[in-house]
Amino acid sequence: QVQLVESGGGLVQSGGSLRLSCTASGFTLEPYATAWFHQAPGKERETVSCISDNGVSTYYTDSVKGRFTISRDNAKNTVYLQMNGLKFEDTGVYYCAAGRTCGWGSFGSGRFLDLYDDEHWGRGTQVTVSS
Repeated sequence: QVQLVESGGGLVQSGGSLRLSCTASGFTLEPYATAWFHQAPGKERETVSCISDNGVSTYYTDSVKGRFTISRDNAKNTVYLQMNGLKFEDTGVYYCAAGRTCGWGSFGSGRFLDLYDDEHWGRGTQVTVSS
């Protein structure tokens, strides 16, 4: 069965850390760029981090830069998101997805991180940060 499975979510106090894992089964993750998305309660899903297929290039949205680190271990068919300095506003469901490439899109005067031509999605893992 072709799927992505997220794990590592949980309840943590503000300032704490979690490491999320995104593991592929039924296919090889290596040729894909992979991204992590955050959906806060009542809000739209947004891309927070993305990593190129070979792991050389990494991308972060401003809200997590300096706190989150994305990495991948292609031998384990897994992409990780190390989350440090967690804040209450980081609460939500975190999804991973595999696609063609990471990139920046523009919206008005701002920019947003995106994963292009996404093909595979996980079901998400809940992260709850208590204030």
